[in-house]
Amino acid sequence: MRYYSTSNNAQKVSFRDAVIRGLAHDGGLYMPEVIPTLEDNFIRKLGSLSIHEIAYEVLKEYFKENIEGSELKALIRDALNFDIPLVPITENSYALELFHGPTLSFKDVGARFMARTLSRFAGSEDKGIYVLTATSGDTGSAVAHGFLGVDGIHVVILYPKNGVSEIQEKQMTTLGKNITAVEVNGTFDDCQALVKKAFSDPGLTKELALTSANSINIARLLPQMIYYFHAFAQSKAKGEITFCVPSGNFGNLTAGLLAKKMGLPVNFIAGTNINDVFPKYLVEGEFAPHASKRTISNAMDVGNPSNFQRIQDLYGHSLEKIRKDIPAYSVTDAETKEIMKTVWKENKYMLDPHGAVAYAALQKSGKIRNGNRGIILETAHPAKFREVVENTLEIPVRLPESLTACMKKEKSAIGMNADFNSLKDFLLGQKQLS
Repeated sequence: MRYYSTSNNAQKVSFRDAVIRGLAHDGGLYMPEVIPTLEDNFIRKLGSLSIHEIAYEVLKEYFKENIEGSELKALIRDALNFDIPLVPITENSYALELFHGPTLSFKDVGARFMARTLSRFAGSEDKGIYVLTATSGDTGSAVAHGFLGVDGIHVVILYPKNGVSEIQEKQMTTLGKNITAVEVNGTFDDCQALVKKAFSDPGLTKELALTSANSINIARLLPQMIYYFHAFAQSKAKGEITFCVPSGNFGNLTAGLLAKKMGLPVNFIAGTNINDVFPKYLVEGEFAPHASKRTISNAMDVGNPSNFQRIQDLYGHSLEKIRKDIPAYSVTDAETKEIMKTVWKENKYMLDPHGAVAYAALQKSGKIRNGNRGIILETAHPAKFREVVENTLEIPVRLPESLTACMKKEKSAIGMNADFNSLKDFLLGQKQLS
């Protein structure tokens, strides 16, 4: 399997090179040259397979050039060492709980896979590998914990000042070792723009082996397909199944669409907060990025979603095909809070603000009528957004032990303006210290 850039499909690289580079030199995102089709028999027997068996069959063709057989199976067992249960909310709606990993976020899946993959490749890089990533919340903590203490890998995480929850900030600023947190005076989009500029800067790429752990990295993205197959296996549903995905940078949705292209018989809806560039694109036919707006579902506060390039590529840049396959609904903070209250009152299920956006969007779609089922992605533990949840539901939210311990630690972060030269000087200085 080779990988091409969404900006130039003629130039192809190996899986190893795509993972280490993160972003293609031309600014595009890597895509597999072929999306393997899974046999119908595999889909039929999903209910009898473990998540590790499912993961191997889904990923083996993508990884096999550099990681195959027993080594891939061992990597899967090590990365996926926590539950991903499908929990009923109502008779025909479910939450796929993706927050049972070490940082209580769905990003633990992709980050743990990527850390183990990059660790395997790090030994071949004389200058070590620098993981440079931007986060609007949970990516930072998942990446930090996934790579903590990994030899040959230095992690630099950029996050917006006052743009993440206190718990999210503590999870990525209290680790030390090979993890450095940079608090940027700006928005997530500013952080993401700095990361992209770093990858295209010859002076940096000559000195540092830079890669990213955002969903722009193919090793972060591909493993996220696994839980869609796993959810389908758990559903045992007779009717149509629709996933509603809370979407910010659109990596999670892109992974689901890849799973569908591989043969998973499901439908998708994109749920966004008021950062509604994708829903507007479907209506108006023009992709018009804008400055991100802050909401209570902060991990989705993205005004220029990177993975839109991949979605366009998957659908041959056809607006009509995208419109037909991916309906999208925007949800306000008021609607988010209202659905949190309703679901708690009627079903005693506690949604976090991101899962609540997905649930509200699912209801707007009308897709769970007539015996059909809807599955929302609960992407983070409600305790990670304790203030919002407690103020909305007017009940206390108990912190898991891992978060209680984290909150007692001292924050350590580098302050920086949203200025590329400042970032470049900092990174080159880090290299001299290492």
